[in-house]
Order: sequence, then structure tokens, then C-alpha cells
Amino acid sequence: MFRYVNQAAEKVDGMALVTGEEKYTDDFKYKDMLYVAILHSGYAHAKIEELDDSEARKMDGVIEVLSYKNAGGILYTTAGQGYPEPSPYDTCLFNDVMRFNGDNVCAVAAETKEIAEKALGKIKVKYGVLEALTDFEQSEFSGVVIHDGDGSHAKIPVYYNASENVAAKVEAEAGDFEKAYEASARKLEAAFYTPYASHCALEPHAAVTYLDTRGRLIIRSTTQVPFHVRRIVSSVCGIPIAKIRVIKPRIGGGFGGKQEVLLEPIAALITWRTKRPAKITYSRREVFKSTRTRHQYRTIFKAGYDLDGRINALHLDALENSGAYGSHALTVLSNAGSKTLPLLNKIEHLKFTGKGVYTNLPCGGAYRGYGATEAYFGLGQIVDMICEDTKTDIIEFYKKWTIKPGETSPIFQALGEGKEGVAMTVGSSSLDECISIGVKESHWYEKKKLYSKDFNQGRFKRGIGMSVMMQGSAIPEVDMASAYMKMNDDGSFNLLVGATDLGTGSDTILSQIACEVLDTPISKIIVTSSDTDFTPFDKGAYASSTTYLSGQAVKKCAEEIRRQILKTGAEILNIEEDNAIISDSSVVSKDGLYKATFEEICRYSYYGKNQYQIQAAASHTSPKSPPPFAAHFAEIEVDTLTGIIRVLKYVAAVDCGIPINPTLAEGQAEGAIVSGLAYALFEDYYFSEKGKLLNDTFGKYGVMTASDIPSIEVFLVNSYEETGPFGAKSVSEININGALPSVANAFYNATGRRLFRAPFTPERVLEALEN
Repeated sequence: MFRYVNQAAEKVDGMALVTGEEKYTDDFKYKDMLYVAILHSGYAHAKIEELDDSEARKMDGVIEVLSYKNAGGILYTTAGQGYPEPSPYDTCLFNDVMRFNGDNVCAVAAETKEIAEKALGKIKVKYGVLEALTDFEQSEFSGVVIHDGDGSHAKIPVYYNASENVAAKVEAEAGDFEKAYEASARKLEAAFYTPYASHCALEPHAAVTYLDTRGRLIIRSTTQVPFHVRRIVSSVCGIPIAKIRVIKPRIGGGFGGKQEVLLEPIAALITWRTKRPAKITYSRREVFKSTRTRHQYRTIFKAGYDLDGRINALHLDALENSGAYGSHALTVLSNAGSKTLPLLNKIEHLKFTGKGVYTNLPCGGAYRGYGATEAYFGLGQIVDMICEDTKTDIIEFYKKWTIKPGETSPIFQALGEGKEGVAMTVGSSSLDECISIGVKESHWYEKKKLYSKDFNQGRFKRGIGMSVMMQGSAIPEVDMASAYMKMNDDGSFNLLVGATDLGTGSDTILSQIACEVLDTPISKIIVTSSDTDFTPFDKGAYASSTTYLSGQAVKKCAEEIRRQILKTGAEILNIEEDNAIISDSSVVSKDGLYKATFEEICRYSYYGKNQYQIQAAASHTSPKSPPPFAAHFAEIEVDTLTGIIRVLKYVAAVDCGIPINPTLAEGQAEGAIVSGLAYALFEDYYFSEKGKLLNDTFGKYGVMTASDIPSIEVFLVNSYEETGPFGAKSVSEININGALPSVANAFYNATGRRLFRAPFTPERVLEALEN
């Protein structure tokens, strides 16, 4: 029985957020600050033949202009990942070759934002326009080579071939797919397409830099990865790490989009050269066209199966559009296989092949779901198609063939993030219960029967579809998190974590974990997160790792604090440590006769005998990545005249272990589902023939607003993950994976037609109905 975890505690920053007291990066202003504007390429592929910034430099108020002439040449990756990064080193701060419409040409620093933006118009650039490659299915072996002899290379020993436009390649096989496929009674092959997508975080990317009184560079940034920012800025700008401090203020959403190091090196270089504060804040248009997106994908599934529905062989071939640079290309590609194929672990012959290829289009990057979202679109429909063909109940199929506690999959070891994976046995799962709850709450069988052919005779047709999925919790034997705590003389505690709260509530969750160990209220925990000078290292907020990995570091740290408190408390009470317990912010003798409060204990440790600071630090890595599981059910209505799909009801049953804060976990699940539904129904990037992004505003792009959101019911179905803090696993990413296959399967059940290309726009719906 828990007292502080598995409770709906209020967010520790909740009141400050709603009253506007918390500061975001763009809120910070400093004396003599410079404002930076960036000139972006208007061409998808071009070489700068001449760049003349003399007129801009003559303008009053213009202080510095950065371009390939005076700031560039060092190859790096913008992907904020652990070192050495699995993403290729193929990017320069500024270059003389423009590889997509939105690439950086130069940056102007001026006394005001208006002057900086006006100065951009004074810069004369003569381009030699090159042939652009915009079809990712035609990229490999194309005559257009995106990184033609520019020195781009992989930092780790993996396949990389820039001369053929291959940014990443991954292959793995368990069993003998071809033999089993040929021997199967039934065969099925289908291709599925998923589009580009923007993270649509409400807060745009921003960075503010300045020098402190000792000449050190301070970076305030909208980053998910402050420690990776420090390392990468040091490398790109030639500034010693010891001279750099990165601070993450409050963040208005990230979803993976802020796992990139894009603006920080530019602002840092301006400040380092001019000794003046500098600020860059992107406009919404710049966020759309110049930051990072979800990778565009084509997945081809080949399945061999028997007439009873048993799948003998399954091959997933993935083609990923990396865009102009290979940020996260390898790891997102790996996840497309590693987070999907183990789900049906009883298939004996599994094969994964994948390539990430360059194009002259915007760059893919980390995005919630991270490859799994793209692959589940096809996998969820393939299972539905096989069940339909073999007259198999899909509910019973998933209950029979999905991975169970105590079971493993060869894919765990075969596929890691950019390298071989780690063998793992699933320790916790309530997936069968999730499926049963979803069936009950969605009225699955009743709706399937109701929406029979007799019901769907008119213009409006209804259907219900479902899918099942898994994800992971942190990257095993790669990610590391740490925490530090000290006790104060009023019995409160400073909790310092490198973990990055993006608005997810991780500051609150980590505080709850410390409270549970120390049996003290959340008001006694003063949490400070993400300051590279003061908080210990954490890999950052990505890979579904914060609650699971950083939470376990906090738990280990708090347990050491608890040991020190018990020791000191027993000394005060003159009792044996074995006879002392912690209860309600005090050390108490087991017979209840003696008691010392946390306040008394800390003051004793400060000023009494055997003086010392009660403090501790702890780090944590994980040998496994325990998967959360989920079953999603979508009920839809299709207008066969207009092609509009309306979601009537969405039910998600989710196993995230023990939710540390059920309210926040439900909020994470609901947010992911909304994002997934928008991705399924209308989110996409539209380009001109020359690779220019046409829908680069919220209005043109189309996001799901409050009035668009259907009825969503989330059910947290507890399991207990032994390796997680108080039984917790991840919850955020997995729930974006269900909308694509569930809505597509519902569409089939309503109309008898399949949707193979997302988003399911009215045009595509009508095309599917007509064909």
C-alpha cells in the first residue's frame, strides 16, 4: 500500500504555471541583449556561389553576421543523443550547400529583433540551383547525391553510405523467413505509408545566452537534453565544457522536437564572440520548416500463415525518409522493428530490413512513438487482415499470440537503438486484462454485431476497430540518470535531478518517489531540475525513460538519505537502528515511545554530535527496457458522400506498471491519443514541386482543437514492474501508436475497404471507397 506514489498529487509547479509566474526561455531578457534572426534557404538544393553581407553589416544596430565564411566547417549531428551519437555527422552550423528549403544560410545579430530581420533582406546570396531529390522511394542510387563528398560520416561503426544517399541501414532475422513464408498455406503482402508530421509544441524553439561575471557561457534553452547541449555546443563552438552552463527553464512541450541542438550553438557563438547576451526565438513558420519532423515512412509487410490464423513468418521492410540530414535516422529505424516485432513473439521466423535515405526535404528527428508509430500502422492492419481471412477472432488472436510475462523475443537481442540490442525477459504485463477491459468498455462485440452490413446501408457507415501495442522504458545499457538530495534544518529536502520536465510533470513524479521512500509530504521536497552546473547528469527526457530510469535513481538516492536519517535518529533517541523506523517525517522507536522529527534530526546533524550533512547521490542504468502495453479501440462514422471520418469514441486500456501519478499518466495517455488521431486523420506536410513547405502555420497545417477531440476513455490497468520505481514503467509514447491501425481497422469494418496511406483525408477515403 502506497502513501505518496500511485496518488493524484498536484503538480509541484501547477500554481506557478497557471498564474504565469513560471518563466519560459523567451521570457528572459538581459541588458545589452542582441537579437538573432536567421536567413533560411528558399531552395531545396542549391550551392551558394556568392554571399555578400556587407550591406547588412553597414546597418546601424547590426553587430555580427555568421555564415559559412566565418562559422562552419565542423561536422556534427544535431541529434541530442548519448556519446558517441548513433546519428551521422553530416551537419555544419552553416554551409555553402543548401540541402532543403529551410536550411540555414546565415544569422544576423542586432540590437533589436526588427533590425536583425530587416538586415536579412540586405544580404545578397547568389545560388547555383541544383537538381532536387524529393521522392524518398527514388533516393537510393539516385543521380542526385545529397551529401556528395562533404565528409559526412558515421560516428560509430554502422553501415553508412552517403554516396548512395543511405543515412542508415538495419537488418535482423530470427529463424528462416523465406523458407517458412514459402511453406505457409496463405501469404499476404501489403505496403503502408505514413506522412511527415510536426510536433506542434505550443512553445516554439528558443535559446538565450549570456556570460556570467566570471566569463562563463550560460545557455537557457527549450531543450529536452541539457547535458547533450553542453557537450555539442562545446564541440561545435570550440568552447571548453567547463566554460558552459546549460539551464532548462519551464518548457511548453517537446514530444521529441526539442531533442535537437539547433539554436544553442548559434546563440552561443554570438555571445562568445561579442561578449553580449543573445536571443533566438523561432517563429511558428521557422519551427515547421527548419526544425525537425516525424520521419516519412513506407513499410512493407510480408506474412505467411496457416488457415487457423497462426503466423509462421513475418517480414517488415521499412524505408525511412531522413530528409536532408540523418538526425535520429538509425535509431528511429531500429525502433520500427524492435518495438513492434517482439509483440507477436511466438512467430518463429521474423525478419526486419530497413533503410533511412536522404532527400532534399525537411529533416526527420525524434518524435513521440519514435518509429513504432509508423510500423504499427501496418502491423495492426496485417493482423486484422489475417484474422479476417482466417475467420479468427482478433481479440482471441491477440490474447493467444502476444508476448507474456516470463517470455522473450530474439528481436530484443537482435535490434537495439543503433546497435545490437540486449536480451530481455518480460517481467510484467497486464495486456490480456487491458484487452478484456477494452472489449467491455468499448462494447466491442455488441458494436461489431450492430454495425453489420444491414446497419451500414446508407450514406453514413459505422465501424469499430482495435489494435494492440507495446513500447519500451529507457534504452538498456545505454541511458543513465542520476539524482542528488540533501536535508535542510526544517526537515525539508533539496532534490536535484538532471531529468527534464517538459510539462509532463516529471518534477512532481520524482518528488512523489522521494516522498514514498522518506514518508514525508510533497511540500517538503524542493525539486530543482536540469541545470548542468548544479544537477547531476541525466541523459535527458526521451526514450520513455524519465519515470522509469530517473525515478529509480531518485529512489536509490532517497533510500541512502533514509539510511542516514535512521542512523542519526537512533543516535538521538539512544536506541538501536534496528529498533527505529521512519514514520510521518520522524524517526520513531518501534514501540512508539520515542520520536525525533526530521527537523530535530537535521539540526542535530548540523550542530550536535558527529556533525555531517545528510546528503546522498545515486545513479542508475537499466539492463532491460520493460515494455508498457496497451489495447486501443476506435469507433468511427464514415460519411461516404464527403469522405470525412468522425471518431465517435476511443477507448484505451494501458499497462504502465504502477502509475506514480495516475492523473498525470492519464493526461499523458490522452494527449498522445489526441496527437495520434490528428496524425491519422489529417496531419501531413504538403510541398511544392520544388520542395517548399506549403502548410507552415497552425491554420494551414491543421491541429486537433478542443472542439475536435472525441470522447476518449483511458483505463490504467496496473501491473508491477520489479525493476521500476515502485513498479512503474513508461506511459507517454505508447499511446500515440494505436490511432492509425485502430481507425483504419474500424474503417474496414464499416466499409469493407482498406486504407494503406495516412492521413485518412476525405480525398483518400473517397478514393478507397471508389476502388
